[in-house]
Order: sequence, then structure tokens, then C-alpha cells
Amino acid sequence: MPDSTVIDYDGLIPNNVGLNEDLRVRKALETWHPGYIDWWKSMGPEGFQDFPVFLRTAIGVGSDGWAKYGFVKMPDYRWGILLAPAVEGRTIPFGAHKGEPAWQEVPGEYRAMLRRLLVIQGDTEPASVEQQRHLGSTAPSLYDMRNLFQVNVEEGRHLWAMVYLLQKYFGRDGREEADDLLRRRSGHQDTPRMLGAFNENTPDWLSFFMFTFFTDRDGKMQLGALAQSGFDPLSRTCRFMLTEEAHHMFVGESGITRVIQRTVEAMKAAGIDDPYEIERIRALGVIDLPTLQKKANLHFSLTLDLFGNEISTNAANAFNSGLKGRYREDKIEDDHQLTSSFYPVLRQRDGAIINEDVPELSALNMRLRDDYVVDANDGLTRWNRLLKTSGVNFQITLPHVAFNRRIGEFNAIHTDTQGNILTNEAWEATKETMLPSTADNEFIISLMQPVREPGQYAGWIAPPRYGIDNMPGDFEYVRMTS
Repeated sequence: MPDSTVIDYDGLIPNNVGLNEDLRVRKALETWHPGYIDWWKSMGPEGFQDFPVFLRTAIGVGSDGWAKYGFVKMPDYRWGILLAPAVEGRTIPFGAHKGEPAWQEVPGEYRAMLRRLLVIQGDTEPASVEQQRHLGSTAPSLYDMRNLFQVNVEEGRHLWAMVYLLQKYFGRDGREEADDLLRRRSGHQDTPRMLGAFNENTPDWLSFFMFTFFTDRDGKMQLGALAQSGFDPLSRTCRFMLTEEAHHMFVGESGITRVIQRTVEAMKAAGIDDPYEIERIRALGVIDLPTLQKKANLHFSLTLDLFGNEISTNAANAFNSGLKGRYREDKIEDDHQLTSSFYPVLRQRDGAIINEDVPELSALNMRLRDDYVVDANDGLTRWNRLLKTSGVNFQITLPHVAFNRRIGEFNAIHTDTQGNILTNEAWEATKETMLPSTADNEFIISLMQPVREPGQYAGWIAPPRYGIDNMPGDFEYVRMTS
């Protein structure tokens, strides 16, 4: 067995899975590679493929010193197959097979279910790159442009992670699925991505920060659940993916923090105390807080749909089969089989939203979504702490989970952000007070003017507190000459 702590960078595909000894899989991946590069050049960051970017690249899979930084043109980035180290004697931690040795090969009876899980996860990775491909042209700084590209190349590497599992363990079926991952396109009328939120536009940088805060956080929760898998190669893959995913959420959380900071600084300088003096605040060239709240409402509600139906036989089957656990399954104190336990699920009954206890096996999507809401609220706490210390009387909140939903228990009703059920007429009359209006979006777009001088930032966002890899404030993160 290859040493999983060492990454082989000698071949076309960096890896710590012994591709040099696995000629069938190496050939399959090398055959897939040109199509991936074609996809990257046509659907990756538009207009910046020839410029050196200060990117981090994984050089190990341990917790310390796992990455190095350096300039690289994105098409030359060393995407690879990286699995966290194997845990000797690991057993399946949940479900009907709890306590049995973790699988190193796909159990035949769960083959189709596991393939579906891999394809859905894999499909999200290139989708976000496609959604964000135009953002480089309006980056508010070279620092932010570099962060965008870092997120993009790592989403590309996460695609490679799922493609490796498909190619390695699913033969011809896996090769066909890998090809389809490059064939689908975000928002395409005929070949869209599989999940709705990954077919939405990301037209501006505030949307990008919201996406990386809210939607990449869903990625964290899903990867955290898959990292518990009894199929050990998937568990190890997701454990390392979580290391990289943390940066994506940092980009979102810190980006919105900097937007808030710049807004409150501009308000203070102009002597504006009321955050609802929207026109006066917008005249300062910054994003008013009520609009930021509406963008949070939108992206939070879109992300909740990614968790699927609150009551799900598919989720129950994946858990019972030992393929996908709960978030931090290993930290939960129960029997990890859930055959006789219940969980409260919010449901719409007779014009009211109530909690109803249902068998916990059927409510795993709800459980994961609840964990997500708690995690997202932690980020909001930090934003609101900044607002409080700045003396601005405003708080950013999460809307009710029934708000603006398209999937699940609440897809057939309208509510306000507090969860009060609205008629269709009331929804149409008030939705632009809760979600971004056309005028809101046009204003945000009007601010999206590029800034490409090292150390300079657009007027609607504050500089970061620290540079990448401790670089100075005027560091040229993207060299705009090839």
C-alpha cells in the first residue's frame, strides 16, 4: 500500500493513492485530463487564464505545513488526488453495519446509492466555478481576485476527488459519469447542473461572498456527513476536502465583514446614524445594511433547498447502509442506528407551522439542516458584534426556514422572514422588502468597478486585516502581465 502521507508530484496527476501502481485508473484519469483542461479554459475564470496567480497548492495531507504558496497560471495548477491518511482498524461508525470493518471496496448492494452520492457531490464543484467565471473582471482588489481564483482551483480539485472515486471504483459507469460532470453547465437550459442553487447566477461580488458564506457552508456540512462514511476511500477524500473548504467560508465571512466595516465607516464619516437612510448611504458608494440583509435572506433560503426534503427515505437509506452519516457523527452520543428514536421536524399543518416528531432515520436531512443553521448563526454573531462595536443600531438575522423555499415542506406556501404564512397577494406586495429588488441589484452592479492596483481596494469594501501568507498590503497577488 502506498504511503498516504506523501504526495507524488512526478507524474501528470499529483496523488497519494499510488497511481503509478494502478495503471488502469491512471490511464482513465489521464484520458479524462484533456477534457477537464478544455472545460477549465472555456468555463473557468474568463480572461485571466494567462496571468500568474499567487495560489496555494497542497504538498501534504497532515494538519501542519500541508500547503505551499507560489505563482502559477491557473491552467498549469497541479490538481491532484489527495486522501487523508488511513485510520488503522477503522470501523463503520453508524447504521446497520455499525462496528464492522470499514469498506475498502464498494459493497455490491449499495453500488447505485454510492455512485449517486458521488455524482451529486461532484456536480456541485464545477458548477460553482461556472457560476463565478465572470467575477474576475470586476474584482474589488487583486487580493479579492486571488481569493476568487483560489476558491475556483480548489473546487476544481474537489471535482478531481470525486472523479477519482468514480473512475477507481465504478468502471465504465464511473467513466461515463465523469464525462457527464464536464458536459453539464450551470444554468444551461438543456443540460443544467443537478441542484437548483448551482444554476443561479452569481452576478456580483456581494453575491459571491454570500455564496461562499452560505452555500459553501452547506458543502462543509455535506462533506462532514460523507467524511463519516463506512466506505473508507470516500471518508478519507472528504476529510481532506474539508481542510480546503475552510478557506472558502473564510472568503465569504471575511468578505461580508469588510463590506459591513466599510459601510459603517462611511456612515460615521457622513454623520448618518439611521441605517435605513438608504439613498443617502448609497450616495456614499457603499452597500446599505438593509440590502445586505436581503441578500442574506436570498442566499440562506436558496442554500436550505440543497438539504432536500426534510423527511427523506433516501437519506434514511444512505444512513442505514453506512454510506452517509450525520455531521460530526463521531461526536454524537446515541446508538448511531436510530431505529427507535424521533426528531422534531417543522411542518405546515392547517395554516400553521408546527413541530412534529417523526422517526429520526427519516429526518436526517432536517437534522443536518439544523446543524447548518447553528453553524451559520455563528458567523452572523461576528458580523453583529462588529455592528454593535461600531455603534450602528442594526442586526443581521437569518430568515425563518420556511421563507422563500422551493423544495421541502414549505415549497407550496409563502411566508415572511419571521415565518408568518402569507397569501399570494401579500407575498407579491411585500417580497421586495425581504428579497433584493431589481433596483437593489442594479445598484450593487453599479459598484462593481475593478481595482487592479496592488494594495488598492474598491470604495465599497474595506481592506483585509492580514495579507495571504503574511504578504504586505501592496503585494501583487495577480500579475496582470503574462
